[in-house]
Amino acid sequence: MTRHLKLSSLTSIKDYIMIVFGILLYAVGFSAFILPHEIVMGGMTGFGTLIYFATNKAIPVAVTLYVGNLLLLAIAFRVVGKQFVMRTIFGTTVVALSIGFFENFFMNLGHPLIADITMSAILGAVLSGIGVGTIFIHNGSSGGTDIIAAMVSKVSNVSIGRTMVFVDMTIVASSIFLPFDGTVAERLEARVPIIVYGLVVTYVIAFCTDLVINTNRQATQFMIFSTKWREIADVINSEAHRGVTVLDGMGWYSKKEMKILMVWCRRMESVTIFRIVKAIDDNAFITQGAVNGVFGKGFDTMRVKMKKKPAASASDNSTDNSTN
Repeated sequence: MTRHLKLSSLTSIKDYIMIVFGILLYAVGFSAFILPHEIVMGGMTGFGTLIYFATNKAIPVAVTLYVGNLLLLAIAFRVVGKQFVMRTIFGTTVVALSIGFFENFFMNLGHPLIADITMSAILGAVLSGIGVGTIFIHNGSSGGTDIIAAMVSKVSNVSIGRTMVFVDMTIVASSIFLPFDGTVAERLEARVPIIVYGLVVTYVIAFCTDLVINTNRQATQFMIFSTKWREIADVINSEAHRGVTVLDGMGWYSKKEMKILMVWCRRMESVTIFRIVKAIDDNAFITQGAVNGVFGKGFDTMRVKMKKKPAASASDNSTDNSTN
């Protein structure tokens, strides 16, 4: 029991460290490469950017970000659960402080860190996307549309990145209404390219987020043929902490019956399985295949919204009663 609590505590500490790391990546990507070019991306950060430039930089992005996230969390509390909310409050606080610090630093430079807007936007989006993905795979959130995406992912199989794109496009398009001195034609000429950059940034962030999350979820299936199958299965259970299914098989050439071990593991754990098998039986025959998804204990949870059964009508009840 004590050992279990220690492992749980270490896992929790590791998660929080990785959440902070992801938040710092996100904050640097946004503050150093996206904000200086006045690009409005999606999310609560994008909404904060709108307020920031609409008020002539009077209200910092971090302030709008923090207040907006607290309001979203109040709405999402019952759906996403207490643990997610607590981690998100932690993440929201850290991301607001981080963006507040980096925003002040990079905006006071007087010029963008990278002059080329295209390279700056792509680099910022990649860093931000990797940051958001890192936060999510460690059960945290940086807030904003991440909260909405988390609510959707609880009840459906719609990807987090795709949900973020749909919600964020409205925020990006709203930058057309930012204060501008000039005619409508001049406004369109100046703002439309920035909106396009905002959409590109939002897409790249969503793509990188999904890439990080899906890479973490990718699984591998092993089929192991060995005369030392018992020993291999025991070691995989005890050291790799993965389940093993034993199947009956027959080699058609030799006409001998044999046991086949079937193992599923995360892709990053594949090397461990290979090492175990090689150490025990160097002559073992192994096949390895990529699996798009493994759901169940030790892997991912199935998030499928079940259809509700229609309630029995009064006429059906009366028919049943008359039959009885």
